[in-house]
This record gives sequence, C-alpha cells and structure tokens, in this order.
Amino acid sequence: MAKNTYYAPTGGLPPQTQILSDRAVFTEAYAIIPKGVMSDIVTSFLPFWDNTRLWVIARPMSGFSETFSHYIMEVSPQGGSDKPELDAGAEGVLFVVEGEMTLTLEGEQYQMETGGYAYLPPSAKWSLKNNGDAPVRFHWIRKAYEFVEGIEVPDAFVTNENDIEPTPMPDTNDAWATTRFVDSADMRHDMQVNIVTFQPGGIIPFDETHVMEHGLYVLEGKAVYHLNQDWVEVEAGDYMWLRAFCPQACYAGGPGRFRYLLFKDINRHMVLNPSPAYRGNRR
Repeated sequence: MAKNTYYAPTGGLPPQTQILSDRAVFTEAYAIIPKGVMSDIVTSFLPFWDNTRLWVIARPMSGFSETFSHYIMEVSPQGGSDKPELDAGAEGVLFVVEGEMTLTLEGEQYQMETGGYAYLPPSAKWSLKNNGDAPVRFHWIRKAYEFVEGIEVPDAFVTNENDIEPTPMPDTNDAWATTRFVDSADMRHDMQVNIVTFQPGGIIPFDETHVMEHGLYVLEGKAVYHLNQDWVEVEAGDYMWLRAFCPQACYAGGPGRFRYLLFKDINRHMVLNPSPAYRGNRR
C-alpha cells in the first residue's frame, strides 16, 4: 500500500507583493476555498479550547448545508479542551492530518496519530489534549444527528486509515477506491466521512447528480473537477463544498495520487418542514 500523506494548513500571511486574484469561487451550486485562503487573519476561536485556533471551511447556510460544519483545528502544545462540544445533539468525526494528540473518550484514552479517525456520537463524553511539543492539526466535522425512533445511536470508535483496506470501485481496475470507516447500510449512521483515492489518470466518468451534500478536502495530489457547468483545478489543501444535486465529475491529472476527505449525508428521509420546532420533535 502506498504511503499516505496529508496536507495541513499552517497559516501565515501572503507577501504584500502578491497579486490579489486567486482561485476562490462561491456560486449558487458550489464553493471552492483554495489553500491560500487559509491564512492567519481568517482563523477562529472556540469557547473552552486552550491554545487552539481553527479554520471554519463549512457551516450551515441556507441553500447549502442545513446541518453540518467542517473545521480544520490547530492545537498548540499543552492545548486542548475538557469541554469541546457544547451541542448535545451533535455528532462528530475527527481526522488527524499532522501531529499527535490524546483523545479521552467515554473514560478511555486513545493516542491519535496522523491518519487517526474517531467517530463521536451525540452526547459523547470526550476531551482532547496535545501533550507533545509540536502543533497537532485535525479535521473536525460536526453534524446535527437525526434521531429515528426504533434505531439506536451509533457507538463511538477510534481507528486509523492505515488499518483499513480501501474498497475498489467496480470496473475501475483499482483506479478509484474508497476507504470507508462505517458500513453504508448501517442505518444508525446518518453521515459518512470517507477517504476517496484516485490513481493518476483515474476518473469519475459521469456527472454525479444526487441528493447528498458534499464537503471535499483535498489531502494529496491534484485534479480537475467538473462542477455544475464549470471546470476547476484543485490541489492538496483546497476545499470543495457542493450543495445537493450539483453535477460533479473529475479526473486525476497529476503525477501522483489524488485523495480527498469526503463528507456526505445518508440514510434519512428528506426534511419536509425545516422549522426548528419540527427538527426538535424528530428526536
């Protein structure tokens, strides 16, 4: 198996000599947040997180996602939180792209390294600490869990990408594969956060047009994406945010693999009344 590498932002500011034009795009169907946008001046901070900053690259917005957010967290040495999640109805996924951290989950400690993955169900008891001497950077994807009467909430778990064999897509000669951390048919889960890998020259050979919202963070390599009616080039460190039914296809155009972290919502009825009162009663 090829060695897995992951791009992680480090901040900083571009020089005063840099031209203003960039690849950032925001349309009614999709958004592109290029890696160069993730500078110091667009970082955010969270309550009860010490020595921590983050880049918010997706949040609930009318017309895009209604339920999920995506952060890139940077926790400095001795930083972390004993009160990380303030929303009891939120589930989450952590994915480490650089460094190490200690995750305490339901009273058990896990040393998470690069490639580490944790699923955090709603109301999970967890905390996080960077006990090392270098920053740790990880993705934190949060979603409002959709409770269904008669279906249990998923269990928490911690694993590492390196311990999971990718599943090749049918009839692609291993040019396209997906690393799945949960079973798509497990009705307890209402979202998936997977890793998709294309070998050089691999393609999505048609414009996927489907109900699932997507957040795609490019971990490695580069590709050209067809989004709605536009062709856009993306590389490691870029983020794509696609609303439901945005046509999407790609081909991996670089000399190496093209890999991205993919969020999608699954396994639930479509909300017919989006009012807060209705959402609250779904539990």
